[in-house]
Amino acid sequence: MPTSPHDRDILRRLAGALRGHAERPVMAERKARLKALNALRPDRPVVLCYPEGSWPELVPPDECRCADPLLRAWELQMRGLVYWAEHIDDDNALEPCFDVRWVVRDDGYGVEVPYTHGANRGSYVWEAPLKNLPADLDRLHFRRPTVDRRETARRLALAGELFGDLLTPRLKGAFGWTCGLTTDAIRLIGLERLMLAMYDEPQALHRLMAFLRDDMMAYLSWFEAEGLCTLNTTNGYVGSGGVAYTDELPAADWKPGDPVRLRDLWGFAESQETVGVSPAMFAEFILPYQAPLLERFGLNCYGCCEPVHTRWEPIRRIPRLRRVSVSPWCDQPLMAELLGRNYVFSRKPNPAHVCASFNEPAIRADLRSTLDVAGDLPLEIILKDTHTVQGQPWRLGRWVRIAREEIDRRP
Repeated sequence: MPTSPHDRDILRRLAGALRGHAERPVMAERKARLKALNALRPDRPVVLCYPEGSWPELVPPDECRCADPLLRAWELQMRGLVYWAEHIDDDNALEPCFDVRWVVRDDGYGVEVPYTHGANRGSYVWEAPLKNLPADLDRLHFRRPTVDRRETARRLALAGELFGDLLTPRLKGAFGWTCGLTTDAIRLIGLERLMLAMYDEPQALHRLMAFLRDDMMAYLSWFEAEGLCTLNTTNGYVGSGGVAYTDELPAADWKPGDPVRLRDLWGFAESQETVGVSPAMFAEFILPYQAPLLERFGLNCYGCCEPVHTRWEPIRRIPRLRRVSVSPWCDQPLMAELLGRNYVFSRKPNPAHVCASFNEPAIRADLRSTLDVAGDLPLEIILKDTHTVQGQPWRLGRWVRIAREEIDRRP
């Protein structure tokens, strides 16, 4: 079906606005700052803000006007970037590009996981399908991914035809957000079951984690062999909120035009769901299954919402670890001591001060605590897990300005 002039005009207006923002002189400064941070040589802390679950309050999907479903999704993507540039305006950078992802699908693990979702972006519950360990493990199979090259090429060509003179279409590959494995383990057996299995069925749990490791290893190998990896070394999202700019990737033996390999990319793992288990159990049941996956990447990030200070000893052995999440529940002084200048101190302030009610004194106190503790360490301060702003979108941009004020007031 040909693209309607109406849809074309909407996308071209948005693409033009994005091109204008990408060409602002400040973008070059931000790229240099983000690259310096990832090289552990920053001149000042980086401030980043991700609306995440609150996006529908900032850019309501029902305000999109494109009729074609794919173009409507592109419109929403562009509207979000324009809103970010005009109202949030943190230290991230825009490139004059438009990302089109490889169309990749898989058939799952061979069992259904039924979900029940609450209304209005509410919570969800699910029925874990594996009830009888270890017997039910035989029901699982590795995911069988497929790539739709024809549809991917169509989308890439369509983006070029519609607005390629304004934003360069950029093919991007993504094999998943994390190599953490525990999210999938919990979907299959449940959170409580995962924790109890460490006591009651340790060998069965080891088998499950080995299955998930081997499945992810096979999936990564397939992704690489199919030529679907694309460099994540510019303004892409890495870890649990960092930005990818670096001169250290791709690997030194890679040349433009060569296939991109996993060792040319950033990798990431976390295990937020196991926050309630002991460091010894994390070291036995979780990290040994993540580490072989992270071994394949050129630089690595670890952690999200979990307090990693209690499990740092095994984490620090992750190869080429560069970014470590310091969540609201971390011991910041201890993490500053442990990380030193060897890693990016990826601080996540408490989003409740912004999302539940906009508590400016608490926001400033939280930021000052981080700045006092981190000193001149390689520091990024990332507001995320912002699942609502109570219908007040101004809160996010105001938080960015407050964070910059607190950075500027330091001696």
